[in-house]
Amino acid sequence: MQEILRSTDPTIIAFASALLSGEDIEVFEMDVHMSVLEGSIGVLPRRLMVRRDQAFEARAVLRDNDLHVTE
Repeated sequence: MQEILRSTDPTIIAFASALLSGEDIEVFEMDVHMSVLEGSIGVLPRRLMVRRDQAFEARAVLRDNDLHVTE
């Protein structure tokens, strides 16, 4: 698995997940339940992970939609 996006904004994570799923790219969201530790204030970022062999395509999809990707 390789990280392709990190954000504290849940709408960006949801949008990116929908875009990638629409392209048949498997997405796994990490750190979803960290709000329990932080007190639900949204300071800890969530990460989107994809398989290494799909990372290049996933980054291209996100860049085409003006989302900043993790290199």
